[in-house]
Amino acid sequence: MIDPLLVVLAGVVVIALATVIGPRFNVAGPLVLLAVGAGVSLLPFVPPFAVNPEVILVGVLPPLLYSAAVQLPAIEFRRDFAPIAGLSVLLVVVSSVLLGLFFWAVIPGLGLTLGIALGAILSPTDAVATSIAKRLGISPRVVTMLEGESLLNDATALVLLRTAVAAVASGFAFGDALLNFAWAVILALVLGAAVGWANLRVRERVANSAANTALSFTVPFIAYLPTEHLGGSGLVAAVVAGIVTGQGAARRFTPEQRISDRLNWRTIELILEGAVFLVFGLELKDIVRANLEEHEGLWHGTWLALSALAIALLVRAAWVTGLIAVQARRSRSLDRHEGRVDDARERLDAFERQLRDGTLARPPRSDDPERTRRRIGWMRARISRTVADLNYYRDTPLDLRHGSIIVWAGMRGVVTLAAAQTLPEGTAQRPLLIFVAFLVALFSLVLQGLTLSAVVRGVGLAGEGGEGPSREEQRALDAELRDAASAAVQSGSLRRRDGRAFPAGLVERAGARLVRPPDEDASERVRDLLELRLASIGAMRRRLGDVSRDGRYSTAALRHALAELDADELSLELRIDDGEDD
Repeated sequence: MIDPLLVVLAGVVVIALATVIGPRFNVAGPLVLLAVGAGVSLLPFVPPFAVNPEVILVGVLPPLLYSAAVQLPAIEFRRDFAPIAGLSVLLVVVSSVLLGLFFWAVIPGLGLTLGIALGAILSPTDAVATSIAKRLGISPRVVTMLEGESLLNDATALVLLRTAVAAVASGFAFGDALLNFAWAVILALVLGAAVGWANLRVRERVANSAANTALSFTVPFIAYLPTEHLGGSGLVAAVVAGIVTGQGAARRFTPEQRISDRLNWRTIELILEGAVFLVFGLELKDIVRANLEEHEGLWHGTWLALSALAIALLVRAAWVTGLIAVQARRSRSLDRHEGRVDDARERLDAFERQLRDGTLARPPRSDDPERTRRRIGWMRARISRTVADLNYYRDTPLDLRHGSIIVWAGMRGVVTLAAAQTLPEGTAQRPLLIFVAFLVALFSLVLQGLTLSAVVRGVGLAGEGGEGPSREEQRALDAELRDAASAAVQSGSLRRRDGRAFPAGLVERAGARLVRPPDEDASERVRDLLELRLASIGAMRRRLGDVSRDGRYSTAALRHALAELDADELSLELRIDDGEDD
């Protein structure tokens, strides 16, 4: 009997090595793990391997979806919410129904509802494509759409799968199924947002970063369990909690907490994703044996999988073609929208002038000048954000070349494999359905994953974007943050961490040291300079929060700047604390 602890340790080592070795040979890590798992399962001394579907559903999917949701690029997601929603909700429903009709027609005795359940399993795309797209330098707008789709369509497909499986057990009624679907989503949205908000409020008061990260590991399950108990979708709740947490972390968490969260959750995500592929490889031998016994060969499942993948790609191609046409029509109307924005800005300028001169024909109803200034500032921020959005659409147009990438990058992966394993044990023809799901994921990863780079080069889009912000954008943002720090220092409003004012004349003596911390030993004078630099980072962080709302900079640029400020702040705190200990 093999010690289970040794199995777990060996699995973690294999996942880590596959993640490192696979890309060196231009092979996706998940494929390596599938091959390793299948190879190990063929060894004569390895017993049959099976994992309870509840382990995948409750223990793996909530943290995986939560981790992806935390990293969602909020600004770009908002700008392209309509096409992302179409890809991740409507396309999943359409694909599931069409695939369900296909399976219902070709698999005797399956039933339409169970066919739709299998269609829901095969519909969501995988984030593997996003990582490949980033390495190839595809347009950041396309990458954002793929990221948003791969996150939200997982939740849609799993809610649809749950609804279909419940309908199989209790009988199908369209009205009841629709109400159950709506209730599952609405309840998940409410509870997920509440858990995300509570997560931010509680963890901002926990100073210890290790304890803070430990609390973060509980969040997806705290969102999942009560939502499921009340009949909602726990997975959607985990996604919503992750989105709320990701957007509030920059304001409420300390630099150390953010860095700890980012590294630890990346590790958890790596292990869980790898474990799903590895476990499925280990289970493959028994799945294949069951299909051999029931269908006298593997061709039946193979042609079903190939047909299903072809249908999914054709439906996706038709949908994306329509999406590109809508976006092209929207691009042609940009000039009209820009004219409206210019008119709104001119009216606001005229209103301010008349308010300042006291010549307004209809004075504001509120006599509070501060409130009026706040409303004007809010309107200017809205105009600025609209201008930034229009510039984004103009600078990153979508055409059929981008559409071809969106279609071909729609690979199936970890969620398809995990969802297939959640089918109840008594499901009719369960081994066949799981085998079809496995082959669809395998064929998709191999065929599309290994040829995506060739498709990108073939349509001439290689190198159009990059993994991070452009150098020009980052320089502009850095300059704006430095200006904010300089203005705060000159105003004399900054204070040390203990609340004391800085020594007189320190600002004049600091000079360029505010940009680059000094290298001398932390004497009293140098500690003052370090404290001043630390306080100026606070001003830069506040400016970063302001510019993150007007949409002038991409999420990648904002996150890069935040990471730099976090690292700089931690370095300064360490130097100051070391100097005080001497």
